[in-house]
Amino acid sequence: MNSGRSTELELAGQVVELVRQLGGPAAQADAVVTRADLALARFANSAIHQNVAESAVGVRLRLHVDGRTAAGSGSVVTTDGLRALVERTLAAARLCPPDPGWPGLTAPTPVPDAPPVDEATAYAEPDQRADRVGAFVAAAGGLSTAGYCRTAHRSSAFANSAGHTASGRSVEAAMDGIARRDGADGVARRCADRLSDLDGAELGAHAAAKAQAAADPVELPPGHYEVVFEPAAVADLLQNLSWFGFNGKRYAERQSFAEPGVAQFDRAVTLVDDPLGASGLPFDAEGTARRALTLVEAGTTRAVAHDRRTAAEAGTQSTGHAVAGGATWGPMARTMRMSGAAAGPASASGRSTAGAAAGAVVDADTAALVSRVERGLLVSDLWYTRVLDPKSLVVTGLTRNGVWLIEDGTVVRAVRDLRFTESYPRALGPGAVLGLGTRPVRQPDRVDGAWWTAPSVRLASWHFTGGASG
Repeated sequence: MNSGRSTELELAGQVVELVRQLGGPAAQADAVVTRADLALARFANSAIHQNVAESAVGVRLRLHVDGRTAAGSGSVVTTDGLRALVERTLAAARLCPPDPGWPGLTAPTPVPDAPPVDEATAYAEPDQRADRVGAFVAAAGGLSTAGYCRTAHRSSAFANSAGHTASGRSVEAAMDGIARRDGADGVARRCADRLSDLDGAELGAHAAAKAQAAADPVELPPGHYEVVFEPAAVADLLQNLSWFGFNGKRYAERQSFAEPGVAQFDRAVTLVDDPLGASGLPFDAEGTARRALTLVEAGTTRAVAHDRRTAAEAGTQSTGHAVAGGATWGPMARTMRMSGAAAGPASASGRSTAGAAAGAVVDADTAALVSRVERGLLVSDLWYTRVLDPKSLVVTGLTRNGVWLIEDGTVVRAVRDLRFTESYPRALGPGAVLGLGTRPVRQPDRVDGAWWTAPSVRLASWHFTGGASG
């Protein structure tokens, strides 16, 4: 902290005290103050065209007064600015309907120590991000490239009028880039706790190999295909399972597929949300301590994520998954990791993945899964995914950044992008998962503080409904 600057915990305490002064001793409030330092180097046409850095403080206030609840936010942390935030949030509360489901505030409880953060990443310089972009571009071997390299450092503190406080820091580094050849794109993504763990040359080489292998794609008819999904595609499955399935609010509203205690997934699948397994904050938006939560264990659904409100409705305890806006969106598991049974060595099938599009396979995990497929598709990425039916989690979307036909364990040629309509739980259901990679890869998310750690996955069936334009 700079000399003379209020700490986040001091500011949060000031907000809570202002609520007591202006709203009366019966007013209940919690406040979260986050100081964020975000920086990004963006490149296109194989050159950096944007270097931005932002340092800002955000304040979120939630209060409950006279049986009504309201929330507000601001970025002005002077005394007058904090007072204005409290005054307008109190005014909003008077206009809100009664809130009989108010669960009360988090009582003073111990919060685990946050994992140590990498200071070099927290205070990374522009040239360190630029070096990784340069390595990505050079490794692409003359192909046109685009993407970004970013770092983020957040220092956050919580206080409420029940006397509970918490504080912590988090850092993140991420790189996402494509290489393009004649309209065909290859992609590579990574997210890490340390910028030093991002190898721009490795990512650039992977993206270029995929772009080269994606040239001259052919059309395939719609239908059900066996698939091998790479980690970027699996990350979309995890995100949708989290937001629409393991969400305590949707579960209470009977809009979730989740049935704790039931074997809803293949035995190969274990899903754990583990914010402290990486450099994440040790508390949620309500100040509840975070901990690892097993959502699926060897195929059996074990839990859904709860905040204080949904936990009170379910007669249980918060799992530490409250998010800003949770009254609307519900609690979310945003640091999910998939693990489970290994795919085994590639040599077990006696087949090689070498073929006309061998560059599509850039890691041993994927090669092991591909080698077992008699006829199917290798899919790099999913995008524009939209939920058609939340209860069964039927999703429609498109492939992108590379799809390839597999025959007799060999990637033989590129395929044009396809539209799909599929139930994610069904596709991962009992008997449907034919193999998982042994080295999950952490994938970045656009949501602050969210990431998905996923291996490559081989699935027995995925329903493609037509071409991407269909």
